[in-house]
Amino acid sequence: MLKDNPRLQWLKDDNIRPYVFVRSENRIKNPGSLHSLDWFEGVSPTYINPLEIDEVSFGNQILQLEAQAFGPSNMAMPRWVFFDCAVTPGFVAGYAMRTSAMSPEMRIMMNLKDEHEWTPLSLFIIIPTMSSEGEWVAHNLCSVNALLPKGKGYYGLGFLSKAFGLWYANVNICCGFTQWGNAAIKLHSYYGPFQILTAYTPLHSYARTLTYRVKVDPEMWPHFFNKKPLERFQQAFVDSGKSIAPKEDSSLIRLQRELEQGEGPYFLNSQEILAKDVGAPLHLYTQK
Repeated sequence: MLKDNPRLQWLKDDNIRPYVFVRSENRIKNPGSLHSLDWFEGVSPTYINPLEIDEVSFGNQILQLEAQAFGPSNMAMPRWVFFDCAVTPGFVAGYAMRTSAMSPEMRIMMNLKDEHEWTPLSLFIIIPTMSSEGEWVAHNLCSVNALLPKGKGYYGLGFLSKAFGLWYANVNICCGFTQWGNAAIKLHSYYGPFQILTAYTPLHSYARTLTYRVKVDPEMWPHFFNKKPLERFQQAFVDSGKSIAPKEDSSLIRLQRELEQGEGPYFLNSQEILAKDVGAPLHLYTQK
């Protein structure tokens, strides 16, 4: 069981539970029915409707947390984008803490101004696409861990927030984005076989952005915590003999041109990403 991990004891805290910030029309039918996983069985998330005036304080805290996490990189989400492009077509999931149980220090650190029964500790925004294969876009992910002093955070909070959202929404395929120099790539690569869709993305605000696609595979998720070898990956993929140097634009552009010419598809090895320093050269794999 997930809660048997001594570093995940916070999951047993009755003052912390998953939330789903979703309008009633977007609530998932039969949540958690696609993937066989016992991590979230018996968990009753808190549902909050973003269209209700009385719930705006919770939305304000989501935006506050997001701004604190992404503001320094000039990627904070405008309020209208949050409503028009995220909440209206999709939803936000994550973990929240009962506000009355928060310490004064945490209230100050999170710049807590609006009072709501629950305060978000993390957020994962996910939006459905027009794909007939059940593809969703992972728009944003962050947690309070980025703000807390080292060693004071909630171990695995970010990973579990995204895992909960994918499980809850019965997501088959997840597309997303991260920057090659961002340590978040270590987390994102563990939700399924990690396919590169774009290696260099000049249409994005940051050209050195990686667009990825994963076919969601919960059997990989425990390996993020136990660090055991990904035997299924080794059985299904083979080293192409090619590599990518994430710190070199020329390497990113070369791979991007290959992808545009129909070469690949190429995948990254999640275990290699986790073991190496961010930005280190990585092998490219193809399906056997």
